[in-house]
This record gives sequence, structure tokens and C-alpha cells, in this order.
Amino acid sequence: MKKDGHIHSPFCPHGTDDPFEQYIEKAIKEGFSHITFTEHAPLPSSFVDPTPDQDSGMKSEYLYPYIEELKQLKKRYAKQISINIGLEVDFIVGYEDETRGFLNEIGPHLDDAILSVHFLNWQNTYCCIDFSEDVFLDFSKKVGNVEAVYNLYYDTVQQSIEADLGPYKPKRIGHPTLIHKFQLAHGQTIDDDHRIKEILTLLKDNNYELDVNSAGYSKTFCKEPYPPLHLIEYARSISLPLVFGSDAHQAKDLHQHYDLIFK
Repeated sequence: MKKDGHIHSPFCPHGTDDPFEQYIEKAIKEGFSHITFTEHAPLPSSFVDPTPDQDSGMKSEYLYPYIEELKQLKKRYAKQISINIGLEVDFIVGYEDETRGFLNEIGPHLDDAILSVHFLNWQNTYCCIDFSEDVFLDFSKKVGNVEAVYNLYYDTVQQSIEADLGPYKPKRIGHPTLIHKFQLAHGQTIDDDHRIKEILTLLKDNNYELDVNSAGYSKTFCKEPYPPLHLIEYARSISLPLVFGSDAHQAKDLHQHYDLIFK
């Protein structure tokens, strides 16, 4: 079974207008039997998105139209491919109650979901850690150094795994080494294998899935998947369930680098 479990859509506020059908037809052509659209869920209403255009999550008024359009596409393509309706939900420290409430409302409408960390909290100030190399480097200075930011990220991912977000909490954790996105920009060698193995083991122990995310290969300052290949092998060695995700934000990136990971 070939599955791409992390795909964005024309509803992504920082993506492209490529229609759902373009993604679906490409997936069928390339022999994928299962796909999940995981659009960025609306952020908590009381959370202020720190990105310049405040476009990290879908606008709340588009949520149900997104779901309804996918319901129709599921029916139309049912004989050719299995389409799951999903979301990529942000775990934001301090907003657990709002996130739980959101999941309780929307969870019954979803087939699949991912829980991801994009925002880090430092002294009550939030940073979108994967926005740009300049934002990352500036935040590193505020926190102290690059290694401190790495540890803050892994601490937050661990919190996301352990958080009580209710019965509809996603069971797959997104790109748990996203903090590597700018590793070639800061140029430091951070020995974080032990932290990543702790995260992967915690996922296994709590019956979660791992988003094996290939998008990092295409990032200028990363050039590796999330997590890197040797840690994907570690995940396999402990029998952690793996779900490939291209994290495509445009149709041409669908299934990007699949063959480098699942040979």
C-alpha cells in the first residue's frame, strides 16, 4: 500500500491554488492507493499568529467548506483511490483547552489528523520556528543559543505527545525534527540523536504514528527528511508505525522524495 498522509490543499493560506483534483489525479497516476489531505487547521481564536501575514492556519469560515468539498471528492474517486479527510492541528503551549474544544467539535468529521509543533513559546512570546532562517537565528539569540532552541522544540513535542487533548486528539505526530529546517544556515553541529530517540520511543510507548516527512529534502538549509534517515531506521527498529508524508503545498510536490525513504 502506497500512502501519502500529509498533503495540503487550495485551502492553505500560504500555499497555492492547485485544485484538489490535481493532487488526486497525480496520486492515482503514481500508484498511490491512500492519501490524506491535512490542511492547517484554524489556530485558536485567542492566539495571535506571529507570522507577518498571519497565514499559518486556515480561516475558520473555510473549515466546513473544506470538509464538504472533500466529502464529495471521496465519493467521486472512491473506485480509484481512498481519500481521507484530515487536518494538521497545531500544538501550542498554553492553548491546550481551546485545542481540545476544537477537536471535540471537528473530530467526528475527520478520518485522520496530524498534531504538529510550529510555534515555540519563550517568556510568553511565540515564534513560528520554521518561518525563515532569519526568524530562527533571531529567536536562537533570544533563547540563548541554537542548542537551547533545539531542546525547547523537543520539550514542546514531548508536551504535545503527553497532552490531554480529548478523544479526538490526532494519533500521528508531524515532522518531529522540523527544528532541523535551518541547520545549514546556523552551521552548528548539534548532537540531538538522544533527544529524537526519546521522542520516537515515547511515540511508540503511547501508540502514536510517526509522520515520516520528506519535505526537508527540498528545504535549502535542511536537505534531509524529518526525521533524518538513520533515525527513521531507529523508528523501524522499535516497530513505530510510519506514515509517509510529502507535506506538499502544491501538486508538483506531491510524493516528493518518496523513493529516497521507502525504497
